[in-house]
Amino acid sequence: MKPIIIELDHSLSIPLYIQLYERIKQRITAGSLAAGEKLPSLRALARDLALSVTTVQQAYNQLLVEGYIASRPQSGYYVAAAFQPAAESGDARGRAYAGDAQARAEAPSYLYDSCCFDFNKWKKCSAAVFNEHYEQLLCESDPQGELPLRREIARYLYSSRGVTASPEQIVIGAGTQQITAQLCRILARLDINHVSLESPGYLPVQNMFRDSGFAISHIPVHSDGIDISRLPVNISSAVYVSPSNQFPTGAVMPAAARYRLLAWAAENKSVIIEDDYDSELRYFSKPLPALQSLDRAGLVVYLGSFSSTLFAAIKISYMVLPPALAQVFAQIRGRYSQTCSKAEQLTLALFMERGYYYTGLRRLRKLYAQKLQTALAAFDAYGRELVRPVDTRSGINLILRVRSKKRADELCALAKSVGVHMAPVADISDQESSALIFYYNSVPLAKLTDTIRALLSLWRA
Repeated sequence: MKPIIIELDHSLSIPLYIQLYERIKQRITAGSLAAGEKLPSLRALARDLALSVTTVQQAYNQLLVEGYIASRPQSGYYVAAAFQPAAESGDARGRAYAGDAQARAEAPSYLYDSCCFDFNKWKKCSAAVFNEHYEQLLCESDPQGELPLRREIARYLYSSRGVTASPEQIVIGAGTQQITAQLCRILARLDINHVSLESPGYLPVQNMFRDSGFAISHIPVHSDGIDISRLPVNISSAVYVSPSNQFPTGAVMPAAARYRLLAWAAENKSVIIEDDYDSELRYFSKPLPALQSLDRAGLVVYLGSFSSTLFAAIKISYMVLPPALAQVFAQIRGRYSQTCSKAEQLTLALFMERGYYYTGLRRLRKLYAQKLQTALAAFDAYGRELVRPVDTRSGINLILRVRSKKRADELCALAKSVGVHMAPVADISDQESSALIFYYNSVPLAKLTDTIRALLSLWRA
């Protein structure tokens, strides 16, 4: 292993980890670092360049995500074979990495910002679970979710969202769709077979209710949320709403409308399902209290998820059931197995108990607020005549309305060529629209403006 001599400019506004990542990437693509060649360890490179280990780790993480390097357990970091010159295709090192290269070729070539999550702290908690609490992994997971995690969720919801719940009311599952499937079974046992859904609304959840045999009515969404006057009366039913940030319109339900919705549920012996999917990520005002925090009659089922605040591979969601519905779940829980990894549940419980989740969330809000403002400024400066952003207050993405003759899928394909993750709104919403979802959270802050300029240039071409 030869030493890497790299010069970084501390006077630039570009973060040092980005500079380091760019320098190593340039050497790999130029061939001066050969395929299969071992890179210095984190500590060795940090010492040689007078950097912190965290800075080097962030640069290596970005190279790992983009497939420029690979990690071997107990060995270190190596240049990936995908960048091996053609003349060396017979080298044994290239064959050793063939599987990794194929996996990378099949994976989306999207940008990812390693600053969005502290993997080192997550790894510490995961190691503690396997080293100190391994005996808990020798039996199957609780169908309701691991008790340590349910306790931490109850504490977190009370302090951050005003939601009052005991661990016995919380059910954990692998994603919102899995949680919704359990909820469908509970509602069926209560003889509720009709659900009202927002229109436009989140399509995967609508499919879950439809596939479970529920009759569905679509209720229009206005600037203050769902049109409560259109909800069914004189029958027990359910309504699925996102009052804090409706997708895809961004509508926020004001307090008066929330009380009217609670009154409707009480008068008609109905259930409100509150999807609070990105409430933690509200940047320019204090997060709104949850609708459930106003409920005094046990009418609201609260749905939450960690997918936006941890990392994409983690699928941990939960629901808070009113006491009456929690009793119903207790009767049927033995029929179903847990869909969420027990090891990941226990790791997250420890991650929250040690305070890492809360400190990471504060850092994430600050970073995403900067990204959102940077993205809005870039679209305004370089694409005002082409793009109109919608829903600019919270979350991890923007809805973009693009004035173009190109189809939405064509615009997304062009975006992918510059490393931007986009999707047509119509793919996950029942709204027929050419609008696009732009995931600004995944683009490193230092690259965001240049990436948007490149994207706009492609769209104009």
